[in-house]
Amino acid sequence: MTGPDKNKLFPNERIKTICYLKNLPPKTNVEIGEYTYYSDNKNPPEKFYDNIEHHYEFLGDKLIIGRFCAIAEGIKFIMNGANHKMDGITTYPFNIFAGGWEKVTPTVEQLPYKGDTVIGNDVWIGQNVTVMPGVNIGDGAIVAANSTVVKNIEPYTIYGGNPAKFIRKRFSDKTIEWLLELQWWNWDEKKIFANLEFLTSEIEF
Repeated sequence: MTGPDKNKLFPNERIKTICYLKNLPPKTNVEIGEYTYYSDNKNPPEKFYDNIEHHYEFLGDKLIIGRFCAIAEGIKFIMNGANHKMDGITTYPFNIFAGGWEKVTPTVEQLPYKGDTVIGNDVWIGQNVTVMPGVNIGDGAIVAANSTVVKNIEPYTIYGGNPAKFIRKRFSDKTIEWLLELQWWNWDEKKIFANLEFLTSEIEF
């Protein structure tokens, strides 16, 4: 035995509130790494995709989540489809109501576009967090519960609040550099199993 079966939706059959997201049916423009899980005590966790909002294929933006991430219930990923054209006198989307108003339908190029939303590896996202379009959250970062992430988060830092602000680094710069080179999340199952005590122990350079 070298750990749970990464190919199961529910890695622990006794706990149906936690699922491995990689094993959900594939969804266009969503990429999720192995062992990343979603936990939800209010709704079936396999409905995770319902938490990705305004994600339209024609815009082409992706939600990319790395390996070994822990994502708590209440997560909301707001994608680029939520954006309104902002360079006119009003931001009101007349065009979606038809009745002749569609004559001012903006082109895709005229809409604000923030790019892909990218969550690194080994990221812990607390309950009821909202992640705005185009945000990048670095490896090993922690986002506190009830936060709204509006800008990029550096690796191995802790952010919290609305809008989410820097709280502190998890480790010294030297340790962070070493961890980013280590990339333990890319180890195979046997190596991870053999180093579980090391991976869960305190470390600081």
